[in-house]
Amino acid sequence: MGSTANATSAQRDRAPAGKPFGPTFVTPLYMGAILNPVNSSVIAPALVAIAAAMHTSVGSTAILISSLYLTSAIAQPAAGRLAEEFGPRRVFFTGILLVLAGGVLGAFARDMPTLVTARVLIGAGTSTGYPSAMLLIRRRAQATGLQEPPGSVLGGLAIAGAATVAIGPAIGGLLIGWLGWQTAFWINVPVAVTAFAMAAAWIPKDTDRVRDRSPRALVSRVDLLGIVAFGGALTALLVFLSSLPNPDWTALVISAVIATGLVAWELRAANPFLNVRLLASNLALTSTYLRNGLTLLGTYVILYGLTQWLEASRGLSAYQAGLTLIPMGVLSAVSARVVSRHTRVRAPLTVSALLLLMGAAATLFLDSGTPLIVVVAITAAFGLTSGAGNVANQTVLYREAPPESVGTASGLLRTFGYIGSIASAAITGTAFHSHVDDTGLQHISWALVGIAALVLIMTVCDRSLAKADRRPAH
Repeated sequence: MGSTANATSAQRDRAPAGKPFGPTFVTPLYMGAILNPVNSSVIAPALVAIAAAMHTSVGSTAILISSLYLTSAIAQPAAGRLAEEFGPRRVFFTGILLVLAGGVLGAFARDMPTLVTARVLIGAGTSTGYPSAMLLIRRRAQATGLQEPPGSVLGGLAIAGAATVAIGPAIGGLLIGWLGWQTAFWINVPVAVTAFAMAAAWIPKDTDRVRDRSPRALVSRVDLLGIVAFGGALTALLVFLSSLPNPDWTALVISAVIATGLVAWELRAANPFLNVRLLASNLALTSTYLRNGLTLLGTYVILYGLTQWLEASRGLSAYQAGLTLIPMGVLSAVSARVVSRHTRVRAPLTVSALLLLMGAAATLFLDSGTPLIVVVAITAAFGLTSGAGNVANQTVLYREAPPESVGTASGLLRTFGYIGSIASAAITGTAFHSHVDDTGLQHISWALVGIAALVLIMTVCDRSLAKADRRPAH
C-alpha cells in the first residue's frame, strides 16, 4: 500500500477548465463503480433458474456468489496498486474489458465451471472501478489546487452503490423472469459499454509514463509476491468463515501462517503492497478499516438473515422479501447524500453507530407475529447506518491515506467490507443451521447487538476522528 508509483503525476496535470468535478468527469466514474454492486445484487434471483438449467442443486450455485466476493476482496487493493503504477485510466479500461468478457462468457455458458470463470472475470474487472475512481478524484483535486474534492463527489460513489443495491434485486428479478437467467450476465454488456464510451470521451489520459522494465523489476515494483500472499491468506480465511458452523481449523491455521509470512515480507519489501508500518503507525486509517468492516458486517447480517427469516417464517417469496429491503437501500442513498454535504466525520459516524445499536436492539423483539411494516421500519434504520457510515469512513480514508497510495488504500477499504459480508453469511448460517425460525433470529440479534456495541465503543473512543474533522487531506 505504500507505493510511490508516480507521486508527481497530479502536479504535471494542468488544471481542467470549467468545473473540475463536473458531470463529464464523475459520471463515468460512478458508472464504473456500480458494476460491482450490480453483479452482487442481480445474481441472487437467478440462482434457482441457473440450478435448473445446469442440472444441479440450488445450494451448489452459491459458489457463483462466493467466487465474486472472494475475487473482489483480493482484486480491489491489487487493482488500486496497479492503478498507482500504470495509471488509473488504463486500469479502469482493462477492468471494463474483463467485465465485458465475463458477461458474454456467462451468458453463453453451458456448465458451472464456465459460469464460475465468468464470475471471477467479472469480479476482477469490476474491482478496478472504485480504487481507480478514488485515485482519479485525488489527482484531479491536486491538479486544481484543492485539499479535497467537494463532498458530493465522494458521496456520489456511495450513493451510486447504495441506489444500485436498493433496486438491483427487484430489477434483476423482473428481467430474469422475463428474459431468463442469462440476463444476470448480459446486463454487464450495456453498462460496461456505456462506461467505456464515457471514460474514453471524458476522462483525461494518464500522465503516468509506462516505462520498459524487466519482468523482475516489474514484479518488485508492484510487489507481486505480496499480492499473492495477501490473496492466499484471505482465501484461507474466507474458507474458514464459510465452513462455519463446522469450522475448518486447517484453513484458519494456513491463513495465520501465510499472514505471518506476509507481514515479515512486507516489512522488508522495497515497495510493499501492504504497508504494515503505515497501518501500525496510522491508527486512524487502521481503525477506519475495522470500523467499516464491522459496520458492513452488521448491515449484511440484516440483509441476509432477515431475508431468509422473512421467506421461511413469514412465507414471503424471494421477490417479496427483496421488495421489503428497498426502503433500506433508498434511505442508505439519502443518508449518504446528506452526510456528503458536510465535512465533519465524527458526528455522522457516531450517529451511524448509535442507529446500528438501536436497530440491533429492536430486532430482539421480532417474531413471526410482528407486523411487516415494523420489520421494514427496522431495516430502514440499518439503511441510515450504512449510508452515513459508508460516506464518513470513505472521507476519513481520503484524508488519512498517503496521496500516492490512495488507490490501494481504497481497495483495502472495500476488502474489509467483503470480509464483513462473508462473515455475516457465516453468522446467519450458524444461527439458521438446523432451522430458520424465531430462535435463530434471536441468536442473530444478540450477535448483532455485540457487533453494534463494539462499533459504538470504537467510534466514541477514537480521538483521531476529532482531529480528522480539523485536518484536511494530505
